[in-house]
Amino acid sequence: MVEFALQAFLTLFVLVDPIGLIPLFLALVGTRSYQEQKRIALRSTLVAGLLILAFALLGGVILRYLGISLEALKVAGGLLLFKIALDMINAQLERETDEEHAESQVRADVSVFPLAIPLIAGPGTLANVLILAGSAPPGIGGFVLVLAMAALVLFLTYWSLRAALKFSSSLGRTGINVITRVLGILLAALAVQYVADGVRVLLKLE
Repeated sequence: MVEFALQAFLTLFVLVDPIGLIPLFLALVGTRSYQEQKRIALRSTLVAGLLILAFALLGGVILRYLGISLEALKVAGGLLLFKIALDMINAQLERETDEEHAESQVRADVSVFPLAIPLIAGPGTLANVLILAGSAPPGIGGFVLVLAMAALVLFLTYWSLRAALKFSSSLGRTGINVITRVLGILLAALAVQYVADGVRVLLKLE
């Protein structure tokens, strides 16, 4: 149980990447007051948390309805995570399309879009929540553990966003890129493991 909790936390932490969110957050709200920045940081993490909770609760039902196995989701999720990892390693992580970025510039409140979706709770994060929920130890305890680790990551993300100005001045763009690349390497290894586990079961090699 402890090993699974650590895996869930590290996976979600790498995917959400609170440090990597700092320059994106500053680009969106850097000209606003500190009080408004705190409000936006809180609301964006709460909305992302609700979305993650909804996927954790309903994702299994949706997969069963569509006839998608957990192993197939692992392979698909692993490929998606590997693409994200490559972008992180190259320091070219783009979590929104050009159209989404342009739309966000004309919206008064950026906490829901694009901060909560897709910057915090992006496709990789949501897919991984479904994988973790399906791979959790039997019983309600395993499911609650996944939600607890997600809540912990979101809590750290909130405080990271609140301290964004201080972090950005101390780390700098280069420091943030270095951390993002290291996290990208870890995420790439995890993605390969997901694909290997899923393929092994799908091909009935066990």
